[in-house]
Amino acid sequence: MVNVRAPQAQTIPFVFSSPHSGTNYPADFLEQSRLDALSIRRSEDSFVDELFGAAPDLGAPLLRALFPRAYLDPNREPYELDPGMFADALPAHVNTRSLRVAGGLGTIARVVSDGAEIYRGKLPWAEAERRIAACYHPYHQNLEGLLKETRQQFGMAILVDCHSMPSIGGPQDLDPGHGRPDIVLGDRFGNACSLRVVETATRILTGLGYVVARNDPYAGGYITHHWGRPGQGFHALQIELKRGLYMDEDAITRGPRFEAVKASMTEFMRQMADGDWSSLARRF
Repeated sequence: MVNVRAPQAQTIPFVFSSPHSGTNYPADFLEQSRLDALSIRRSEDSFVDELFGAAPDLGAPLLRALFPRAYLDPNREPYELDPGMFADALPAHVNTRSLRVAGGLGTIARVVSDGAEIYRGKLPWAEAERRIAACYHPYHQNLEGLLKETRQQFGMAILVDCHSMPSIGGPQDLDPGHGRPDIVLGDRFGNACSLRVVETATRILTGLGYVVARNDPYAGGYITHHWGRPGQGFHALQIELKRGLYMDEDAITRGPRFEAVKASMTEFMRQMADGDWSSLARRF
């Protein structure tokens, strides 16, 4: 349920991850859902792994979740769960009070991104444990390994966590009904990476013709927060692409500009890779 596309040799201090573009929907999950085959996909960051698919050719690994976000969300704490979704009581270590849980978008989501309820009935706690063991932990174990190996080789690791966003803010978002810029970069308000990383990314993407915002409405999720530790040599930047740039958001199909946006993301990665990041390196 997790895939690492590794370069022949890693030559740059970057790791790219796509935690929300998986499309392998387990049959038992679909049976548990009240949604049709299209509606269940509304939470996907569809095709994002393809848009950043050139990363291994440029010398960086690309980590992909093959499971869908509606099934399990690795961009959350391991146990952010809504107790109302489960037939039995949840253990004390479960975080039941986060804002993401309140919005129905915990580690196992109650709703898809447009607010539609996913499940026909309540789930057993054992189902949550099974999904977390099969999907969540392998994703994060792979991510940790890639980042630590990168830091060991280069003296630092720069994680680019790749996502997409609806063109209009939805009911679960901070900007409901509002149009969005082409790209939002999230650095946890300056805490997750060196200023040079986000400024370089902004300059490159703006130069490629995109309207770029920072931290609004997305400042970075759990992955960016957890791995954004510049003092320890881990720099994390979240990138959100407006879906209308490259896909038909209703049909969930590639749009006429898909290849152009893919070429832009390849050029973005190439220019980031060409930078001299040696000033961020340190001994660990």
